[in-house]
Amino acid sequence: MEIGPYIMLASLEGAVTAAVLALTACGLSLVFGVMRVVNIAHGEFFMLGAVIAWWVAQGIAGHPALGFAAALVVAPVVVGAVAVAADVTILRHLDYDPERTIVATIGLLYIIQQLTLMTYGPEARPVQAPFSTRIALPWLEHGPEGWQVIWPWGLGTTTYKLAVIGAAVAVLLGVWALMARTRIGLLMRATQMDREMALAFAIPVERVYALVFGLGAGLAALAAVLIVPIQQAHYLMGGDPLLLSFVVVIIGGLGSLPGTVLAAVLIGLSDGIISVFFSPTLAKILATLLVGLVLVFRPQGLFGVRAP
Repeated sequence: MEIGPYIMLASLEGAVTAAVLALTACGLSLVFGVMRVVNIAHGEFFMLGAVIAWWVAQGIAGHPALGFAAALVVAPVVVGAVAVAADVTILRHLDYDPERTIVATIGLLYIIQQLTLMTYGPEARPVQAPFSTRIALPWLEHGPEGWQVIWPWGLGTTTYKLAVIGAAVAVLLGVWALMARTRIGLLMRATQMDREMALAFAIPVERVYALVFGLGAGLAALAAVLIVPIQQAHYLMGGDPLLLSFVVVIIGGLGSLPGTVLAAVLIGLSDGIISVFFSPTLAKILATLLVGLVLVFRPQGLFGVRAP
């Protein structure tokens, strides 16, 4: 059999990774772009979303779709509320100083992680997908009778994985519309460009910061809810999303949402293909090498703006 079907399968797996990574990194990029805060606890907000999804799904009887649909709403809202509370009680009192907020978010990381361990436990637990019909992947192959569509045995994906990709695209378009087409987005962009001028025009900057921090955490939690039927919920699962989100944000450009999405697609697809044909470790090594090259030759990232 030709290698083409396997590449297509690996690309689909990579697209699922890219979709979830784009949502997670978009939240991190949004927080840094508007607030200039490097949120080290972002991965724990991701983990918290997965754990809350498990709690909600287990608490609702009936068809798995009911619990999953409730988790899609409850987890981002609860995690966003936790992030807003952290902003109001911690970051605001530090005046959003870059160095002190890094230390504060590291502390927040350990608080969330240990509280989750105490209440949820150390076990990895799955959430049942609302639907998971397996479908074969068609492939166009040239043979003696010309081009024909074949259905390679054993190669396929699930409808849920395709739905994850579609949901991520829809949410990212919604974030773009929020930033570009609404008054709230206008206030966010004004605060991002010049905080002091925004204050002079009576823009409630602290409220905008709280909203942005909650929205960023909510996006991470939503990404976790989407992926938890594929990857089980665990109290230590926030490490990889945080690391890969930083990789994506650095490559795409700090604070650039288009750059973040493009970098997530590049990292996700390469991770899927390299992991299938070689090893996941090699994929992480190449991603780290790419970050080093970007920092050397284009420190501002693919879409970032060089500081004057």
